[in-house]
Amino acid sequence: MSAKDTDWDGVRLHVVTGKGGTGKTTVAAALALALAAGGRKVLLVEVEGRQGIAQLFDCPPLPYEERKVAVAPEGGEVYALAIDTEEALIEYLEMFYNLKRAGKAMSKLGLVDFVTTIAPGLRDVILTGKTSESVRRREKNGSFVYDAVVMDAPPTGRITKFLNVNDEVSGLAKVGPVRNHADTVMKVVRSPETAVHFVTLLEEMPVQETMDGIHDLTEVGLPVGGVIVNMEHPPVLGADELAAAAAGTLDQEEIVRGLKAAGLERDAEPIAAELIREATEHAQRTALQKREKERLEGIDRPRYVLPLLPDGMDRAGLYDLAEALRKQGAA
Repeated sequence: MSAKDTDWDGVRLHVVTGKGGTGKTTVAAALALALAAGGRKVLLVEVEGRQGIAQLFDCPPLPYEERKVAVAPEGGEVYALAIDTEEALIEYLEMFYNLKRAGKAMSKLGLVDFVTTIAPGLRDVILTGKTSESVRRREKNGSFVYDAVVMDAPPTGRITKFLNVNDEVSGLAKVGPVRNHADTVMKVVRSPETAVHFVTLLEEMPVQETMDGIHDLTEVGLPVGGVIVNMEHPPVLGADELAAAAAGTLDQEEIVRGLKAAGLERDAEPIAAELIREATEHAQRTALQKREKERLEGIDRPRYVLPLLPDGMDRAGLYDLAEALRKQGAA
């Protein structure tokens, strides 16, 4: 973590974005578990229709309704919602125009796709609007239904346009329900209770997209949260061995002698060659990670690091990542 303390205290809407392939859905799910720990209730929202949350929690595809998918450490609960654009549009028409039947008719005629195609900004307003409604929703006693909401958002390259719905609807409506709805969404998105977190790998393109995304959000006044480094590869060689591997000066004959001493006389030479190849790749990756870490140090935002899970991602691994976030002060 950087010198700046965690920025998650007081945040109720956590938007998680990242370049494709960085594991943003996994990180969003782990964050939801971390935030729910200790008896809190958290909603995890998916807006891209990929059913990634269901796969992570090993449950059937999620319908368009909030369902409990996990129990967090110390008694918390994680609910999940996969927002269906068509259902959300019908809900929107019913809420603001009292047009539920018309909405269902539009769906049958394929007009829902037509509407969101000719006015793509409306689609983003609907998706962000459903999420912001979950953030604002209260119980009868006045308390919030959810202590926090985590959105598995679109990739970094689209996140600013996706969240900046005021610009998106400027050409659609100057007044009326659409305009009012967009204004309500923006009050939530721009508030101190919202933070947009960037997931990255320690590789050149994801780090560059993270830096660009933070710059773009800052330019339009949207709240930047932390940078979450995912799948960091821990070094398995010492400094001297890494230097030798990087320089191509590992002593193959010495490795062969060691393998033969261990009883691998028959295949010692090919095994030694393969070990040197892997050591060289590891040294290159370690050097790349170091370089990209140094680039990230120029970003004045909190940083959180999640390790590469040696056994791959499963439900247990998800809880391990959540615990790693908790230990770093994320929850």
